[in-house]
Amino acid sequence: MKRFQNIAVVARLRQAEVVDSLRRLVDFLKADGRSVYVEKQTSESLNDPTVPVVSRSSAAQMLDLVIVVGGDGSMLSAARALADLDVPLLGLNRGRLGFLTDIHPEDMEQSIGQVLNGEYEATERFLLEMSVERNGEIIGSGLALNDLVIHPGKSVRMMEFELYIDGHFVYSQRSDGLIVSTPTGSTAYALSAGGPIMTPELNAIVLVPMNAHTLASRPIVVGGDSQIDVLVGTRNELHPFVTCDGQVDVCTELGDTIKISRREPPLRLIHPRSHDFYGTCRSKLDWGKRLDSLRDDLEE
Repeated sequence: MKRFQNIAVVARLRQAEVVDSLRRLVDFLKADGRSVYVEKQTSESLNDPTVPVVSRSSAAQMLDLVIVVGGDGSMLSAARALADLDVPLLGLNRGRLGFLTDIHPEDMEQSIGQVLNGEYEATERFLLEMSVERNGEIIGSGLALNDLVIHPGKSVRMMEFELYIDGHFVYSQRSDGLIVSTPTGSTAYALSAGGPIMTPELNAIVLVPMNAHTLASRPIVVGGDSQIDVLVGTRNELHPFVTCDGQVDVCTELGDTIKISRREPPLRLIHPRSHDFYGTCRSKLDWGKRLDSLRDDLEE
């Protein structure tokens, strides 16, 4: 039996370049002797009746690998949808950044071929799970691979909340909200708000205030096993939202408690051997060149 024999392909975006890569990928996998499946929405884009549709209920028993064609947003959606199936994910980048989808379309056949031949690295990334409790009942929940953002929605007014970590009161705050990020999400919204970059394998969570009405408010990094509770202030003149990975919203009421913790088991991501987190940061975040490269530039 070949490694990664049964493979599902997921592509939620319908741009021409995504559909083109999707078809190339399916043809490549078939030619390599793999059993290829698609989920329903991807099947509509592929428009190939010879590729069977796999249901979510049977995916865990059938699949060895899921390949996501799209941007980081597509990978975030797939990660949340497949979080409880224990099937590894591999990303083919057709988006802008590509922190999570790290195979380039130009190198698709070569890079994916190497992965299928066993030349790959596997990493584990944890997700955050969130629930909103009101009068002792859960009225909403969600998962996030990148971050959970507590914010005032469309209002430009500040919101009030209290933060507790492992049952200990940390602070009360008036601000535009709070970003609670995994290491995976530390290069996303949390970075834009002034948070630190964390290597993906860290067991840690970063809390980044958004425009707090104080000079003393700074990002806090806590252990990944911490229980984080945010109490929505009763003096708010608005109803704050909790947004999971920028894609799922839960509206809160005054006095609600937002409970956040690490989810088990972790998500498994597959990368080609050439994958380098720091190289990705240099490329995507425009970090400085190496000294020898600068020296060569000066000599020219």
